[in-house]
Amino acid sequence: MLWLLAHDQYPLLGRGGVAREVWALYFHWYGVLSHGSFPSGDHLWQYPPGAGAVLLSPALLPGLTYFQAFVTLTLFTDAVITLVLARAGTRPGRSLRGAALWTAGLPLLLHVPLARYDVQVTAFAVISLLTVSRRPRVGGAFAALGALVKVWPALALLGTPRGRGTREAWTAAVVTAVTLLALLVALFRNPLDFLRQQGGRGVQIESLGGTALMLARRAGWPGHTRYQYGAVEFVGPHVHAVADCSLGLTVVAFALLLLWRLRARRWTPATPYDAALAAVLLFTVTSRVISPQYMVWLIGLTAVCMTSRHTTQRWVAPLVLAASAVSTVEYPALYGDVINCTWLGCVLMVVRNGLLASAAVVSFVLLWRSGRPAPERPESDASPRNPDRIPAVFHTGG
Repeated sequence: MLWLLAHDQYPLLGRGGVAREVWALYFHWYGVLSHGSFPSGDHLWQYPPGAGAVLLSPALLPGLTYFQAFVTLTLFTDAVITLVLARAGTRPGRSLRGAALWTAGLPLLLHVPLARYDVQVTAFAVISLLTVSRRPRVGGAFAALGALVKVWPALALLGTPRGRGTREAWTAAVVTAVTLLALLVALFRNPLDFLRQQGGRGVQIESLGGTALMLARRAGWPGHTRYQYGAVEFVGPHVHAVADCSLGLTVVAFALLLLWRLRARRWTPATPYDAALAAVLLFTVTSRVISPQYMVWLIGLTAVCMTSRHTTQRWVAPLVLAASAVSTVEYPALYGDVINCTWLGCVLMVVRNGLLASAAVVSFVLLWRSGRPAPERPESDASPRNPDRIPAVFHTGG
């Protein structure tokens, strides 16, 4: 991955576009943040204020350039995730498959993970999930830290079983978020300007709605693509309707997850992991934007699921890995075909987004089924002579 990043001027590696995100855009924001202000009026700045801390972190390594320091810290974070997954996999009832999946799965995205800060965001979610059952307050705090950087890690707390532990986790998350947000408001100017820029996002060409518009363009739709809000988006008739449809599907996804939470009566040690993966998959496929680096989140959450022998998400893992591999072909290798909506670009996006949509559906269905009460078993099946027949789950009331 480092070699690819050092040679990203090659056409199939993006002609320098992948690394440019760090040494040009991130470094520009670093300069603004260093003067005590979040980017104001910058339509490319669409991130919660916690992202500012991540972009300022290369200052911790003053002997390196900004680009070198950023990549070094990203590699260090990658190592931390691997260590946490490996340590979790050595506990009773756990598996090292999670650490193996992360180690083998991340390079499927080539050098993109090293030139984005999504590895850092994923670290917060991974640590939160792997600690919340034993130390709810710590897990809640890490979920809040991640949410302040890129919102979605808050979903790590979705599947915690009802009871004192969940209350402690959510209380710690709220306290941590409010405290740090107040600190950022006190130290920096314009910390909430990102909300105005986020609302202007359209339909990115790599999203599910973008795939529909790509096919429509091949059929004669008069729209075209344009670089805006930090991504290549569609412009033309009915684009707003497609964006509204994506938002509607996101609301439906949220409603389904809430319904699962209310109706679930059966939890296993892996339920918090499975719920987080299902939730992020649903929100990803219904989003107006599906950038290639989003796959880092899904690989990380899938790896967490695979650390538990009780996970229901084994069939989801190959779908996520396949989607990651196709994402690499789509970006950076053949991004020009996607932008120009060639037939090759259309096929790539149909396959990648089809895999993601399939993963989301399979993941949620498996999560839903796992929440049903276990069927009654004959008393003899749960006798000391058959200890392996006792399910490793616990039930909760209404």
